[in-house]
Amino acid sequence: MAHPLLFDGTWTQQWKYESAEAFYQQVLSGTGGAQSQGTNVSHGSNLKSEIAKARQNIHKALNDLVCVHCVVQGTGDSTSGGAVDQQVLNRIKSLETENKNLKKSSQDLTSLVKKLEARVAALELANGGSSAPASKPAEKPAAKDEDSDDFDPFGSESESEDEETKKRVAEYTAKKAKKTAIIAKSSLLLDVKPWDDETDMKEMERLVRSIEMEGLVWGQAKLIPVGYGIKKLQINCVIEDDKVSTDDLEEKIVGFEDLVQSMDIAAFNKI
Repeated sequence: MAHPLLFDGTWTQQWKYESAEAFYQQVLSGTGGAQSQGTNVSHGSNLKSEIAKARQNIHKALNDLVCVHCVVQGTGDSTSGGAVDQQVLNRIKSLETENKNLKKSSQDLTSLVKKLEARVAALELANGGSSAPASKPAEKPAAKDEDSDDFDPFGSESESEDEETKKRVAEYTAKKAKKTAIIAKSSLLLDVKPWDDETDMKEMERLVRSIEMEGLVWGQAKLIPVGYGIKKLQINCVIEDDKVSTDDLEEKIVGFEDLVQSMDIAAFNKI
């Protein structure tokens, strides 16, 4: 068993126990007296203080919003629910003024357009016409040309073979027979070359022109120097494509072999 004198020191430090008891009571009552006793208690007290401040700021902001809404709607003044930022109020008033001006401009433009429409209508009436375009009279169907090329005497099998039909068939056939068929023609420029410079070029041209074929017409001719005193005969002619072949024409010209060395087609154009 321990000696009783070992516990005598407890009463000499009684102030520590009393201080701890007082601190415990302060913590329970929330008076914040525990700041000097530890970091954790100090942080808890600061957190409570920040939360309280945040709540105050939220309430103030809500009051300001309610006040601004009241001012905009005209149901309150700038002092209700707290002080409102003067710049916000000035901006709201500026927007209201601008909105009124825009509405007025829109109304003025609408009125001007209506006046212009009325003036245009009056001018149209003064010119003897209405604003709506006059309806065009119905066009009469074009009379059928009895001599039209599109007439088909055999178009309908149900038509009776009367005298009128036979007459129209005869007229159509006669008109078709009188029509001139389109003839395809070509223009040729021929180069006829001699053997040497001693060839009689006039005789060569005479022989070439002596060629006669149905659908062949000779044109102008001229002598063109080739070199070393030699000249070639360049002659123009027109042929009907269905009647004259260029191969046949070349064969006839080269047939004058005593004077003609060769023949070339310098130009070939359809007419």
